Amino acid sequence: MHPPRRATPRRYLMCAPAHFEVTYAINPWMDPAKPVDVPLAVTQWEDLRDRYRSLGHTVVELAPRPGLPDMVFAANGATVVDGQVLGARFAHREREPEAAEHLEWFRAHGFARVREPVHINEGEGDFAVTASYLLAGRGFRASPLSHGEAQEFFGRPVIGLDLVDPRYYHLDTALAVLDDSADDVMYYPPAFSPGSREVLRRLFPDALTATDEDAAVLGLNAVSDGLHVLLPQAATGLLDPLRERGYEPVGVDLSELLKGGGSVKCCTQELRC
Repeated sequence: MHPPRRATPRRYLMCAPAHFEVTYAINPWMDPAKPVDVPLAVTQWEDLRDRYRSLGHTVVELAPRPGLPDMVFAANGATVVDGQVLGARFAHREREPEAAEHLEWFRAHGFARVREPVHINEGEGDFAVTASYLLAGRGFRASPLSHGEAQEFFGRPVIGLDLVDPRYYHLDTALAVLDDSADDVMYYPPAFSPGSREVLRRLFPDALTATDEDAAVLGLNAVSDGLHVLLPQAATGLLDPLRERGYEPVGVDLSELLKGGGSVKCCTQELRC
């Protein structure tokens, strides 16, 4: 028997894909030869935003900037824990200007403790917050040195996890936190090194593990409020296992944004205050 699930109100930062396009490739999902339907991307993004609001959550918006097509993936801009903001430092020059946009927004909106990082990290792309840990991915984007920086800043134990499959280049493409009050997660084991898989087994012995098929549609790029789990609608194999654990899965179509290598979580930065 799994405990009764309870949704808790969340506050999310999102950025509309008004300037979304794929003109370069910095992950295996991106192909500049494939055209992007911007109006469709905006419609899909608005559906996600409106679903959050219908579930009782607050969504605040970061203004998109011309020339920064990946700003829609707002999760990458920072990590916020207990109202403390660790900004991002992007691995690829194409995304570097996004970091300043995020820091400016936080400073303008009353966040008192905002740190510009020394080491490369891409926000919640590679940092995931559970009740006991700050899980931290590395291998494709984030520097291992960013893990110590985050631990010192947040005062939370950081668990480093090595990613080995380039399709799952950020932690949030391979692992999702289902209940951050109970250390409940779901993840895709083959995305991790053997040692990191063993760490995950030890820390989360009851975790839900995803199949190849569900991982391949970015089914782990999901957002949970403790009850509702918003995830790509193509990840059908995760629906029943989530229900069996007491969650209510909500399928969302972000297929146009998948062309940039992101889905539900990539579009959603949680403001933990």
